[in-house]
Amino acid sequence: MKRLAMETELIELFEAVKKAADAAAVEGVDLSPEEDRCLDALKTLKKFPVNYQILVSTQVGKRLRQLTKHPRKKIQSLASDLVEIWKTIIVEETLKSKKNGNLGVKESPKSDHRSATVEKKKVRRANSVKVEKMEELQVGSEKKEPATNDVSPSKLNSLIYCQDPVRDKIRELLADALCKVRGEVDDDGDESKDKVTACDPYRVAVSVETAMFEKWGKSNGAQKVKYRSIMFNVKDPKNPDFRRKILVGELKPERVVELTPEEMASNERQMQNVKIKEKALFECERVGPPKATTDQFKCGRCGRSVGSSTSEAAAFLTSVLAIDDNFRSG
Repeated sequence: MKRLAMETELIELFEAVKKAADAAAVEGVDLSPEEDRCLDALKTLKKFPVNYQILVSTQVGKRLRQLTKHPRKKIQSLASDLVEIWKTIIVEETLKSKKNGNLGVKESPKSDHRSATVEKKKVRRANSVKVEKMEELQVGSEKKEPATNDVSPSKLNSLIYCQDPVRDKIRELLADALCKVRGEVDDDGDESKDKVTACDPYRVAVSVETAMFEKWGKSNGAQKVKYRSIMFNVKDPKNPDFRRKILVGELKPERVVELTPEEMASNERQMQNVKIKEKALFECERVGPPKATTDQFKCGRCGRSVGSSTSEAAAFLTSVLAIDDNFRSG
């Protein structure tokens, strides 16, 4: 407690010296009273009993060095003398401590506390670095695990319901249609049996229905036609290609909801559509230029309109005139 009081008093004396020195540093003004006050404070500070521990803990000596460059020569000189005195005290105490080997014991408790704090911070930083490295290793191992253990999710034994009767019914219909693919592959052999067996029809049905719901919402109103188009083609006995592509992943659920009815059709039906279009285009090219049409020709006797083309009208009139001539000649 006594040393703490001495440290406090020493700091207060130095602050008085510093305040007076700052006031006396103004140039162009007669500030001899401020200079005298600073000199008196320095003399008082010079008489204050200091030792190695107090000087080290307060660090007043380092701050006093600034006054050795003061513009007032008297203040500069007295501050330099005081710095030399304190420096001598520190050097003598250091030499004595080295001879006795107790330099570490004579250091102030504050310096010990600071060094201990620094050591603790270093240890904490080292520990935090180790923890970060361990976390990085764990994250890296977790990222590598999927690559080494590429295990697909287990197959569902039953359908997953969403507690919405309409949506659950669509899932059931999709699952029933996709479960038929296994038997259809056995029949035509277009796909590897093992590949189809490894697929999960229940999981795919849920994914397709979810994609439809996220894209269109509920299956009513204007969206009902879109739902029906997909459901018809998935269940169509003549369209096993569409079911198979969905099950084995050739058509992802996000892609299914973007297909047009023509794209959903079976391979055979798509080929037929192409042939029909080609034939229609060929027939269209064979037809000559359109004939001139008119509705201005009418029969003079019955009053009905004659054919839409001029050639038909001319032929009709010619026959009428021939009949009329024959009648008159008869």
